[in-house]
Amino acid sequence: MNKAIEKYITDHSSPEDPLLSELFRQTHIRFVNPNMVTGHIQGKFLEFISRMICPEFILEIGTFTGYSAICLARGLKEKGELYTIEINDELSEFSKSYFQQAGYGGTIHGLTGRAQDIIPSLNFEFDLVYIDGDKREYCEYFEAAVNKTKKGGFIIADNVLWGNKVLEAETRDQQTKGIIEFNKMIADNSAVEKVIVPMRDGLTIMRVL
Repeated sequence: MNKAIEKYITDHSSPEDPLLSELFRQTHIRFVNPNMVTGHIQGKFLEFISRMICPEFILEIGTFTGYSAICLARGLKEKGELYTIEINDELSEFSKSYFQQAGYGGTIHGLTGRAQDIIPSLNFEFDLVYIDGDKREYCEYFEAAVNKTKKGGFIIADNVLWGNKVLEAETRDQQTKGIIEFNKMIADNSAVEKVIVPMRDGLTIMRVL
C-alpha cells in the first residue's frame, strides 16, 4: 500500500491501544519474522468483524504472538471462548502473558500442535474461524475447520494475495503454491459464499451456507 495512504488510514482510524502497541513492539524486538504480527488496522478490522458477529466460540489457526487473538476476543459474547492453535511451542508463554494482561486469561485458550490434529478433538461449533497459519496447509486447515463451523458462521483467511505472488502461475515456492491452491479451492466451493478484501495482504471472508 502507498505509504501516504497507509498513514492517512491510520490517522483517521481509532488509535491502537497501549497494550497492543507494546505487544507489537515486543514482537519486533524479540522474534524472527515479526512482520507476521497482525498490526493496528487489520487488528481493528478483525475486532469489528467479531463485534458484528458477536460469536460464542472462535477458532484461530496460527496464534504467533497473540495480537489477532486479543482483537477477535473483544467481540465475544459474555462467557464466550476463543481457541487459538500455534505449532511453535516457544511462543506460548509470551502470548499467554499478553492474554492475561488483556483480561482474557480464562477466555483465550492457547493450544500447541498441528491444527489438523487438534481441531477434530474440539467439541464446539464455531461462529467465527480465523486462518493464519502455514500457507502450505491452508486447504487442510479449511477442510478441518469448515466441519466445525456453524451454518451461517464465518471463516476468514489471511494472506490470500501473498504479496501479489498469487499471480505467479509458474512459481516453485511452496507457500505461494499453497495460497494459490487454497484460493482456487474456495472459488470452486459452492458450500461457502466468499469475497476477497484487499486489506494489507488480502483477506478472504467466507460464510458457510
